[in-house]
Amino acid sequence: MSGTATAEAGASRTSWLRDRGMGASMLVTAIATAFGAVLISATGFIGAILKSDPATRDSGTVAFVLSFIVFVLLGVAVYVAAIVTANTFATVIAGRTRRIALLRLIGATARSQRAEVARQGLVVGAIGALLGLIGGTAVAVVGVVVAERVWSLDTVHYAVVQPLLVVPAVIVVLTTWVSAWAGSRRVLTVTPLQALGGSVEASHRDLARRRGRNGVAITLIVVGAALLAAGIAVGLVSPLGVIVAFFGGVLSFTGLALGATLVMPPVLRLVGRLFGGSAPARLAAENALRYPERSSRMAIGVVIGVTLVTMFAVATESVKRVFAAAFGGTLPAPFATVIDTFSGIMMGLVAVSAVIAAVGLVNLLTLGVVQRRREFGLLRALGLSNTQVRRVVLLEATHITVAAVATGLVLGVFYGWAAAQSLLGSVHAPGSTAAAGIVWPAVPLWPVVAIVVATAVLTLVAAVTPTRLATRVSPVAALAE
Repeated sequence: MSGTATAEAGASRTSWLRDRGMGASMLVTAIATAFGAVLISATGFIGAILKSDPATRDSGTVAFVLSFIVFVLLGVAVYVAAIVTANTFATVIAGRTRRIALLRLIGATARSQRAEVARQGLVVGAIGALLGLIGGTAVAVVGVVVAERVWSLDTVHYAVVQPLLVVPAVIVVLTTWVSAWAGSRRVLTVTPLQALGGSVEASHRDLARRRGRNGVAITLIVVGAALLAAGIAVGLVSPLGVIVAFFGGVLSFTGLALGATLVMPPVLRLVGRLFGGSAPARLAAENALRYPERSSRMAIGVVIGVTLVTMFAVATESVKRVFAAAFGGTLPAPFATVIDTFSGIMMGLVAVSAVIAAVGLVNLLTLGVVQRRREFGLLRALGLSNTQVRRVVLLEATHITVAAVATGLVLGVFYGWAAAQSLLGSVHAPGSTAAAGIVWPAVPLWPVVAIVVATAVLTLVAAVTPTRLATRVSPVAALAE
């Protein structure tokens, strides 16, 4: 009997792993860890190939470039995963408001509840990182074996399994833990009286009171923008301007992510006017604006993904334009081929971060619908058909996605141009003393079209499960909860 009781107690302690949102969080941490393992293995393998060649064996520049690429791309993936995880746990906490309030009512403290959420984030991060480490290592082993056979690299010896692969796993676990702690800050504001209610999202009035967080966000945006401008100015005389611009981009985008509730509502309001005046359209627009924090959490993941991909596409075209200006208006074909190849590889790697952001959108949209069962039950009771309720959910997802894509495109164009300008503004053509100077950003048509189409498909896929969940429960059962 005691063994059975112990097993049941253990099962109850881990039952939260089956909650909606946890599986997607594990997937996010697994993707980030696997990406880190594959990236480290790929660059290490490339380094081994270069060391086997006498011409590049002693090149410290190549080793530095490879290390820098690993640092930047892994940092971007972990950064995106951290934001997605923090938003997921914030949404989960909003859905647990009643349960947390009941625990507060019987004596539990807010800090103990928040510590519990942080422990859950640690467990989720550990499980996801372990799975990602195993999967990423397996992919890397297969990739190295295939590359050695295809390219006949008999003189290259590289051991994929090494202690260095644990580094991205540890980083992901720690960032997931911290992100869960950050996302659970709402626990501190839950009162015992809220045990009578359901999930609670912050309203416009609540957000306006967060002067500290809003102040930090505005400060980061202003300081980041100043550093971006300084980086562009320094880039006119030295390529080191890209370092200043890099930190400016990180700070400004962090400020935008932190202050999403300040940035996204005006965009959502503008986009809402494009959806017409039907009842489902008006409901979808009002739902996106009624609780701006929920909508902003869903939108910011898409903003990140679109910004990253657009940034690299615009940076590539802008680099071409800078070199073309330096060479007198025409870019040599070999230069264009090298730039396009490198850009394609980099955009493929950055696409992993976009996938992480996409998983976050699907997860948050599903969580939002599950937590609004009473709302959809009331709409059904008031006379809306199943089709109209599904249309509300689909239009709301489309509304948020269109606003996020538009924001991401604008940010991506600016960041991509700033990166290219700060790095190559001082470049000189061979035999010339004139620098490239200021060059207007170049926006490639087809990559932008691909981004818009891919995001539209993502919206449809992301809305499939939520639209079904919205009408699966009867109005009576939903209102009785």
